Amino acid sequence: MISNKESISITLDDHNIIKNLFGNLDQNIELIQNKFDVDIHLLNDEIIIQGNKENINRAHDLINALIDLIKRQKFLSYQDINYAINILKNTNDYKSIDLMNDLITISAQGKSIMPKTIGQKRYVDALRRNDIVFGIGPAGTGKTYLAMAMAVQAFKNKEVNRIILTRPAVEAGENLGFLPGDLQEKVDPYLRPIYDALFDILGSDNFLKLFEKGLIEVAPLAYMRGRTLNSSYVILDEAQNTTNEQMKMFLTRLGFGSKAIITGDVTQIDLAKGKQSGLVTVSKILKGISGIEFVNLTSADIVRHHLVQKIIEAYERAENQS
Repeated sequence: MISNKESISITLDDHNIIKNLFGNLDQNIELIQNKFDVDIHLLNDEIIIQGNKENINRAHDLINALIDLIKRQKFLSYQDINYAINILKNTNDYKSIDLMNDLITISAQGKSIMPKTIGQKRYVDALRRNDIVFGIGPAGTGKTYLAMAMAVQAFKNKEVNRIILTRPAVEAGENLGFLPGDLQEKVDPYLRPIYDALFDILGSDNFLKLFEKGLIEVAPLAYMRGRTLNSSYVILDEAQNTTNEQMKMFLTRLGFGSKAIITGDVTQIDLAKGKQSGLVTVSKILKGISGIEFVNLTSADIVRHHLVQKIIEAYERAENQS
């Protein structure tokens, strides 16, 4: 039981929002109660929060932010609440939860796509400020997905004429000829994660229409050689598997009115032994150049299943001990 309780209330007459906020069997509210050590209950149209002053103020800020989120995207997931709690946990400025108001675009399913962590917010801001951005961090931090969402929105706003997405087919190496099928069928397995993200953001039908018109291009990195990419939003994924020569080749393709976003995880390099990763060395080469920014994301920015963050942290501890 909470002793010396104070209370604060929020009046809300929209019962659909209340139902969404509380969640199935009140699981959302139970999570907030446990995280902030408060009691929350509903009395008519009032959400009453009880506890010590600091905790009820934090829970009050959180609930108001979640209500705004429900109004925008019409639903609230359990994960949304975890993201919001982590934002509050990692900063003393509770207004920082407003980053969940930073809408990038709406997915094909009507889902609001926005940064979910402080690191993701820094990344999105960097994408808006610069023509070349490097997003470096572990799996699940939204490096590629957010870059694609920004590319789609820039295309919708007619800021660019096309979207180009590429990644090195390192696993295929020089042996594509030994794989069955035509060239597209050979490289598709290496590009599948890009297709999946685009289907989610654009919807499969819309993506296929744009793809057939050449307004969206998904291709192996080798296809970039010799080209000049004007008025394009260009994303290089899995850049840790580029060589220094490939990285230089890609960066020098950038034409007028274009942006280049390079994403990768320097802990997951699949290059052959003796090959140096272009992503590892490029930060030293391009450091301090205006218009180029490096954003490092960490396990705190992971927005997949909550166990993914714990798994990555466990591996990091094991590697540091070895």
